[in-house]
Amino acid sequence: MHQTSSRLLRMTDDERPFTRDFKDLFSTLIVSLLPLSAHRVRLTRVEHTFLSEDAINNLGSLKFSQSNRMPDPKDPSRIVTTTTTTTFSMAKDMARNICQRFLDARFIESADGKKQSTYTMKGSVWQLTSKGVCILDRFCSRNGIQQRQIGDLIATGVSNLVILERETALDKLVMDRGTMEVVFRRFIGTSGMNIKNNVNAADNESLSDYKDGLTGVKMASERKVAGKTYKDTFTGRACSDWLMDCCTTVARVESYEMAAAFVEYELMEAIQQDRVYMASSPSAAHFQPTKNAIYQMTAKGREIINGGGTRGRTSESEGVQPARGGIARDSNTQRLDKILTDAALRLLFRENLRETHCEENLSFYLDVDEFVRGCRHAIRSAQKNPNATSMDGIKEIMAQAYGIYNAFLAPGSPCELNIDHQLRNNLATRMTKAVGQDVAMIDTLHEVTALFEDAQNAVFKLMASDSVPKFLRNAKYEQTLKNYDFDAIAAAPGPPGAPGAPGAPRMPERSQSRSNRK
Repeated sequence: MHQTSSRLLRMTDDERPFTRDFKDLFSTLIVSLLPLSAHRVRLTRVEHTFLSEDAINNLGSLKFSQSNRMPDPKDPSRIVTTTTTTTFSMAKDMARNICQRFLDARFIESADGKKQSTYTMKGSVWQLTSKGVCILDRFCSRNGIQQRQIGDLIATGVSNLVILERETALDKLVMDRGTMEVVFRRFIGTSGMNIKNNVNAADNESLSDYKDGLTGVKMASERKVAGKTYKDTFTGRACSDWLMDCCTTVARVESYEMAAAFVEYELMEAIQQDRVYMASSPSAAHFQPTKNAIYQMTAKGREIINGGGTRGRTSESEGVQPARGGIARDSNTQRLDKILTDAALRLLFRENLRETHCEENLSFYLDVDEFVRGCRHAIRSAQKNPNATSMDGIKEIMAQAYGIYNAFLAPGSPCELNIDHQLRNNLATRMTKAVGQDVAMIDTLHEVTALFEDAQNAVFKLMASDSVPKFLRNAKYEQTLKNYDFDAIAAAPGPPGAPGAPGAPRMPERSQSRSNRK
């Protein structure tokens, strides 16, 4: 049985692709037929590089397939293969526009070591940034890709990016106070990993200053401004560069918004404004991303870095929903409830899970939450108005279900979860059945959703019993976590259960197919 769904690449209100689609498109380009080889650049041989025209030509028709082979639950002597295929297609002018966005997002850079702001059509040689390699590495890990050229590229170095969360509906960055304080600690360099130099060195632009993702923003040890000497200052440009290179931001405007949030939350302040920039952009009163705008930490910022702050603050961001029935309450489940409903804690918890090699648990938990919300919306739309468009939505949700299953739940999947054997068999039985007619797909989705939620509950229990205690004991997060009274959280009564889960040119068509075959 073969099912196909198609849609245009999702676009935000400011006419850019949704971040998840955008990162998948970039990674698909790199793992496709794009040749990454050595090219001569100013008499130097640079490895793992590509030409402008090769990327544009390859973007014209991309295809990425992922297959899972498993025994048929009803007949173990037979092998069933589930294949997921994603294709992208676009015209050359759109392909160039997308490559420009890859450059703007700091996924790629000129191989000549110089900052390049425009993606030229012919002759230019490009390489992945450490940020781009990190995006690619996460994509390959999720999809089980083990190409030799990709492995060689990843071996050159992967950045420790701050994995920022986004609102599901609008793709806007989550920038509540707690999250911005977490990012600010990394921004300043809490482990003494700052680049502190004289003024000229601190203001020098370099492509490699933040390639590890751990080094704090470039600072001038001393700087004279209006006849007064200030210590540990940094420019607006350095601030914006750090937020672009060390976070999962995809546009400069996002780095400006985050820096403005630092100012709004009184973590940093301007000691010299750029009058020229202010005159041209009067709305940018909070932050100017130029060399002439000079900033320093505020007293509140220093308090945050040294472990102070408001105790028990709550997140203002979209997150997981209140608890649902099915899991007994204990202190660690209540602590996990708090972590999953607070954006700042989720960011740190994900980082800790990544370090302990079990990030897939949280990724699956949140992916299922997003899937369930989308599934319910698609089913309501199809039942209310059963036309071709609404049924396309059902097919797209089914494609999303297979994507989650192939990544996390299928036997031998790249991010295989530790779940009950019987539950895994039930999932395999359901996912390897032929889907049938469109109406039957709705019934299938109801069954798949119930099984996914069972797996989600199992993962919740595992995180609560194993990952939460390790997270709370990690000295790396001690200063941040002491702002949250977890003992009081554990003692507080709550509902039973585990959380549910947290005009431009036309964009290219993206199609996804799922098939089951012998």
